[in-house]
Order: sequence, then structure tokens, then C-alpha cells
Amino acid sequence: MEQLIIFAILIALGYSIGTIAEKRHYRSIMERERRFLRMPAVTMKKAFDPGTEVEDARLVTGIVVVSLDYFKMVLAGLRNIFGGRVQSYETLIDRARREAVLRMKEMAKGADAILNVRIETSTIGNMTNNKKTVGSIEALAYGTAITLKKENPAQI
Repeated sequence: MEQLIIFAILIALGYSIGTIAEKRHYRSIMERERRFLRMPAVTMKKAFDPGTEVEDARLVTGIVVVSLDYFKMVLAGLRNIFGGRVQSYETLIDRARREAVLRMKEMAKGADAILNVRIETSTIGNMTNNKKTVGSIEALAYGTAITLKKENPAQI
């Protein structure tokens, strides 16, 4: 009985620490998203008028690997048995995607916009008892950072 109580305490502790870490990461993401609010990242190839002069165009990327904790894997396993939404994976993918876009924007500092943005995700698995399980999620965001040519005020 004592071992069962210790196991339950460890499960609760692990789940609580994981939840706290996830909430902290979300707060960090939201604060950084507010800082980069004025830098659009769009999927369009051409977002400016045809006559707009481009001063600089460069490839920018953001990549992140977010690990799935053991307790979320257990919850996902239960969802696989009973069916339904696997919210633990949804939040994991959301955090990875948003973090990758933020890292891409950080790489594009000084640019006016990021065009033709693409996001790719993949899983990095673990082999357990000859079964591949999801261990981590990788998200890659990339696009073209554009800096527009500023008009010279002396020429006006």
C-alpha cells in the first residue's frame, strides 16, 4: 500500500511540474508574440505593390524540438484506447509551432515582413518494446525576410 501511495504522489508531482513548465512556456511565448506583433509573417509571396523596391531579402528559419513528458504520453495512451481528442499532443504541437515562428522572427530582426512562410512538423520517436512512440515534436518555420527600401527624405 505504501508503494502505491508513493507512486501516486510521484505521478501527481510529475504532472504538476510538467503543467507549471508548460504554462511558463506559454507565458513566454505570449510575451514575445506581443513584441513581434508589428512584423507580419504571411504565406503570400507578394504582399507589397509591384513598384515597391526591396533593399534586402534573406532566408530566415526557426526550429524547435519540444519533448513530450511521460505523464502526457500516459494520457495520450489512454485517449488512444477510448478515443477522442488528444489534447496533450495538441498543446505540444501548438507550443512547438508558435516557438518556431518566434525564433524565425527573431532571426529576421530589422526586416519589414516575412513572406512565403512555411511550417513543417515531424516527430522524433522512441523505440519501446518494438513500438515507435512519440518522444518529441520538431517544428521548422522558414520564410523570406524582406526589408523595403526607405525613401530618402532629402529627395522629397
